[in-house]
This record gives sequence, structure tokens and C-alpha cells, in this order.
Amino acid sequence: MIIDGSEKSLRKFLSDLPPVDQVGAEARAAMLATRSIKTSSKAWAIDMAISMVDLTTLEGADTPGKVKTLCAKAVRPDPSDLTVPSVGAICVYNDMVKIARTELDRIGGKSLPVAAVATAFPSGRASLAVKKIDTQDAIDAGANEIDMVIDRGAFLSGRISDVFEEIRVIKEICEKKAHLKVILETGELVTYDNVRKASYLAMLAGADFIKTSTGKVAPAATAPVVLVMLEAVRDYFTLTGEKIGVKPAGGIRTTKDAIKQLVLVKETAGEEWLTPDLFRIGASALLNDLLMQRMKLRTGHYASANYVTVD
Repeated sequence: MIIDGSEKSLRKFLSDLPPVDQVGAEARAAMLATRSIKTSSKAWAIDMAISMVDLTTLEGADTPGKVKTLCAKAVRPDPSDLTVPSVGAICVYNDMVKIARTELDRIGGKSLPVAAVATAFPSGRASLAVKKIDTQDAIDAGANEIDMVIDRGAFLSGRISDVFEEIRVIKEICEKKAHLKVILETGELVTYDNVRKASYLAMLAGADFIKTSTGKVAPAATAPVVLVMLEAVRDYFTLTGEKIGVKPAGGIRTTKDAIKQLVLVKETAGEEWLTPDLFRIGASALLNDLLMQRMKLRTGHYASANYVTVD
């Protein structure tokens, strides 16, 4: 596989990818969604899902107090039960990165990553120079992970080498300092074929993770889209020996939704991807439901409304 980043080599590689069977992908995703898991496995699945959550707040009204509260919840999701694992990461805007990093370090969450959305999130409408500054700013503030958005306009208009180069440059800034998660914004890519091509383009350019969505555009992390992306990372591993992670984000709100995601992972990419190192779930409200379902399994009844914090 020879990819030099040129328009010609990228077009050749992407044109050789097999088309996505839309009917087949949707049927398989629907079939996997009907799978149930044993009660004995549900406790494991809930804890695994908790450990995969990128606990997120991306609102214009975010305050230092809200971020600090989120950090406490990330490290100790249930202060009354220390067997509950910490989440996968805290995900915030650039200006909240230093606050999150300082607070996590203060309360015993030194190992917990801070992810920053960068490169003119959520639109991606900025010059490369601005995107570089945005990324470096987040890393300088203490971000361990960068969630960048691709230029969907460039991709959809066929300027794939421009998209490749932006990802490559941002990866260069992240090298040895932060993991790079590349957001495709699949709701704007229109077709599954575009999702597959964008997935490969991101991986070829250096993505450590490919992510469905910003959470600001619908539809977001639909099951068929996640299936197509999981197939892409599986096949890319076969081709290169390199494991790339997947992060669905947007619309995953309940324990049932999260478990469906875990089934998709196991049955598509394989059990090796059932780790926070290779699968994350971008969410805000999901953690509360996971905690309530966890208590139901443990005690036989649901918690009161006061059991979990309100996001």
C-alpha cells in the first residue's frame, strides 16, 4: 500500500474500496440491535460502558464550576460505591482544558485524559493556520486528546488531499503529546460510501480514533454508520497491522443504547476493541442511566431521583 498524500494516490486507494451494501449494513445493524445479553454479563457490560464514556460538556454556558463538578463525577461516578470505574475522559472546549486538568490532578484523576474539541469545532470552517493554533493551544493547556473536525465541505467537493493534509498536520502537532480523534460528522456525509472513504482517509492521515459526530448535527451515531466505521478499522488493521479506535457520539443516552454499541463492537471489529483504548462513547446524560441501571442490578430496585447528579 503506497500512499504519499497526493491527490492521485488517495483517489486510487479510495476508488478501490468496495462499495458499502446499504441494505446489508442496515439489516445487520438492525439484527445486532436485537441481541440480548445474560444478566450475569450485564454488570460487566455496564462497567465497561462507564469506562468508555467521554464525559462531555460542550455548551456556550459552560462554567468553571460545572467543569469541576463534571471532573468529580468522572473520577468517582458514584461516591458511595468505589467499585464503579472512572470514565474514559473529560471532553471540553479549549478554554476549559486547564481548569479540567488542574481539577482532575487535584482530586486524584491524574491518569484521566482531558479531551479538547479543536480545529474550529463544530463547523471546521477556519483556515489551517487557525486550526493549528487552536490545537496547540489545547495541548499547551494540558489536553491529552484532541477531537478535531474534518472540513466536510472540502471532502464533499472532492478536495480529499486538502482533508488529508489538514489531518496530517494536526497529527504532527499532536505527536507524542496527545491522541488524535478525527470527527467525520457522518450526518453531513450523506452516504455510507462517504463514511467509509472518510474513515480510511482519516486513518491514512494519522488518526488514532475516528469519531462519528460532533453531537451538534443529526443524525449522529446511528448503528449502521458505527457498523461501517467498525468494519473500516477492522479491515485497516488487517491491511496495516495498526489498530485504530472508534468513538460514536450523539444520541447514545441509555444503558440499552450503550450495550447495543458494545454488541456492535464485539460482532464487527472483535473483542480486542472492547477497551477504552479502542472504543469510546461521547455522551453527557448516558452516565446517569448507567449508574441507575448498575444500582438496579446490585440492589434490585432503582435509585431515587437524588441518586445521580443532574447534568
